[in-house]
Parts: sequence; C-alpha cells; structure tokens
Amino acid sequence: MPLVEDTFFLDPNFQGSLQNQIRQIVASAILAGRFQAGDKLPSSRKLALHLGISRITVTLAYHELVADDYITSANRSGYFVSETAPTAPLPPINGEMFKDRVDWSRAVQRSFTGAKKVKKKFNWRSYPYPFMCGQPDPSLFNQAHWRLCALQALGKKEFDSLTSDYAEQDDPELVNFIARHTLPRRGILARPEQILVTVGAQNAMWMAAQILLGVGSVAVHENPGYYGITEVLRHTGCTRHAVDVDDLGLPPDGLPDDLDVLFTTPSHQCPTMTTMPMQRRHALLQLAREKDFLIVEDDYEFEMSFLNAPSPALKSLDKDGRVIYIGSFSKSLFPGLRLGYMVASEPFIEQARAMRLAILRHPPGNIQRTTAFFLGLGHYDAMIKRMRNVFSKRRKVMDTALQNTCLKIAGRASYGGSNFWVEAPKGIDTEILAARLEQNGVLIEAGAPFFNGEDTPDNFFRLAYSSIKSEKIPEGIRLIANAIDDY
Repeated sequence: MPLVEDTFFLDPNFQGSLQNQIRQIVASAILAGRFQAGDKLPSSRKLALHLGISRITVTLAYHELVADDYITSANRSGYFVSETAPTAPLPPINGEMFKDRVDWSRAVQRSFTGAKKVKKKFNWRSYPYPFMCGQPDPSLFNQAHWRLCALQALGKKEFDSLTSDYAEQDDPELVNFIARHTLPRRGILARPEQILVTVGAQNAMWMAAQILLGVGSVAVHENPGYYGITEVLRHTGCTRHAVDVDDLGLPPDGLPDDLDVLFTTPSHQCPTMTTMPMQRRHALLQLAREKDFLIVEDDYEFEMSFLNAPSPALKSLDKDGRVIYIGSFSKSLFPGLRLGYMVASEPFIEQARAMRLAILRHPPGNIQRTTAFFLGLGHYDAMIKRMRNVFSKRRKVMDTALQNTCLKIAGRASYGGSNFWVEAPKGIDTEILAARLEQNGVLIEAGAPFFNGEDTPDNFFRLAYSSIKSEKIPEGIRLIANAIDDY
C-alpha cells in the first residue's frame, strides 16, 4: 500500500539531526506495525517538499534504513518496507515511555461497563458444535443476490443513496417496504411518518427508554428476559421492576400499580420462547388503558414462525397508540447488518427522529438502499422460506435428541423460533458447564445473564439450532449430556 507523505510530521523538540528524525519516524512506524512489509514509502522529493527540508536529507535517511534492512530500494520503483524488517522495538527517543496520567475513575461520570451479557465467540464457526443464537448460517444466506443488490445500490442511478446526508430522514424505498409489506404481516397499518429506521433493535430500545423514562419514572421488564434491557433502563435513572414470566409469558396481574413503561417480548418471549396468548394480550392492553402506561413491544423474531401462523402483534391490537413496536432485519438477514425500525404514534417518532439526528444522524443510506433492493426484489422472502424449512427440520432433530437426556425443555416457541430454553439438573452451574463444553468444541449460552436479581437459578441455558447443521445436533447434545454426567 502506498504511504502518503501527509502521515510524516517533524518534532521541533527532537534531540538530533533531521536525518536521524526521519530515520526514527520510519523505523518506529515499522516496529509499531503501522508501516507493513511491501508498503511503498513516499519519494524523497515528495517527502522533502512536504516537510520543507532538503531532498538529500531524506535520501541519506533512506540509505541508512536500507542498510539496516528496514526498507529496500527497487530500481525506478522507489522504496518499500522490507519483507525482513526488524521486529524488536527500538528504545524510546526521550527515554520515557507514554504514561496515561488521567484519573479515569474521576473523569468517567457514567459507567457503561460491568453489565451482564451473553458471551459471543467471534470465531464460533471454527467450533464443530455451535449452538449459538442469533448467528447467521452462511448456507442459508444468498450472498450472490445480496452482492447484486449492493452493486445496484452503488450504481449511478443510486448516487444520492450512496452519498447524500439524509439528515433526519430515511431511505424512502426501505420505509415503503416496511409499511406496505413487513408490517401488514403483523397486522399493523402505519404511515411513513410513523416509522423510523434504527441501528438494530438495541438502538431502538435505547431511544425509547431515553425518551420515555427518567428519574422518578417506573419501568417494568420480564424475568428472565433480554439481558440488554436492564442495562438500557439503568442509564435512564428510573426505578426498575422485574416481573417473573410463566408458561404463557408475562402475566398482566403481576404488574405493579405504578408503572410508566412496560418492555415485553410477547411473540417469542426472550429467552423462554413462550408465545403470549391472545386473551392475555387483550388483558394487557386493557390494563395499559386503565393504568395509563405505555408498552414497548420487541418483536425480534416473528419471521421464524413455521409451526403455525403467528399471532397478530400487540401493536395491531392497540387502539390507543400506547404500543411502540420494534422490529429488526438483523435477526433474519444477518446480525452485522444492524438495521431495525420503530413504529409508533407521530409525536413519539418525531422525538425519536430528533434524538437520532443528534446522536448519529441516520443509518448509512447505502446500506438502507441495498436492503430495500434485497427485500423488494423478493430475495428476502425466498430466504425466509428456506430458513423456516431448515429450522423446522433442525428443531425436530434437537427435540428428539433432548428427549433422551436428563435435560428439560423449559421453553419452546409455539410457532417456531430458533432455539430452546433448557433446564439442566439442579446443582449444575451452566457458566462452568459452558466453559468445559467449549474445550470439547461445543458452544452453548449460559442462562444467568437473562435473570434479574442476586438469588437467581444458574442451571438454565439457551440452545439454538440456527447456526448448527442437523447432522451435528445429536452428537452435540450427547456431548452436553456427557458433560453434565461428569459434572
């Protein structure tokens, strides 16, 4: 890679000649890994002109670097970082290494670390038995079609989507698809003014919490529930109540009297996968009307309903505008996409749009347009159909394999989904179990981060079939059962 002269700066306080300083700049950059083997250095003429020094000074420095094998000279081609350049660090020029003198314990006014979270292995594909939730299966994603959509979005006709600043707006084609195609499948009718594209569902929940809650407000969330919501709520300063779910999801009669906002996953409860029945949904909306609170509905996986037709979204039953609906393409397409959306009454969306503008303006326009093409050309629906068929088969294989073990399926989606919520025998700490299984090539997700409070069960875990082939599932389950026996 050609190195531009703009990356070179002279230090007026350097104790030594200009020639030695240039040598030190290049050598230090090579040792630090910023200049890598094969990189082409600026010509002596360009670098001398940029630094305002004599060309012979640069040439002599280059000659010394060649002699020490930091760089090599190619006839008529210039100077390049040597393939055999030294790798041992040089002693610092001024005899003193950089030292951070900031007291960060005082400087940091709000801590974002220490939250409970599910550990995600970046290299999960290298494990033979990855029972990981929310990870893409490359065999189910049509990369060729996505590539064509990306190329189309890069074309001359789409120049605005690639280069323009949308400010507070979103890609109209993507919003139009969400309004006319995605939402009606959930029974939701919405105008473009009631839709906001977000950087995934997590970003949507953060904005909803920041807008609706503050010190003195009361928020309710599910227990066990999505581990990210507790951290989102913590930063609002509100009072938090965790309500235990049962085999039908969140019980309306378990809600406290004084609440302002309820966060819930009625279609596929996270992590138990329970689906809230219609009677309970109507009761929840009636209670919201009587107690005057709002509901944030996270409908993160509605596309994965392959056993039965999915129930209408809570938002579709809402007649008062009390439900803020959150959806995501990151779960169904791929998590790295980071595209979601919120649907709500216009006064709320207006606030969310202004908040997003202040934080990040808008999700990248080119990504929005590429996604719009992928959805609009029918590739998305074809992929979802393929995923449902494959997931249905994997689910049956996993269900059968689990029946022959000491493990109990504590939660399964009535309409499909992508994973089981599993209970191990009492006394099994699934954090420890997960660490032991990883050594045998098996990845599971311990359940502790999903629970709220100190005295919580530690023998649950999430077992996904979205990222593992059917033929691998029985052996993976056998290894889990054996590890529990050994435990």
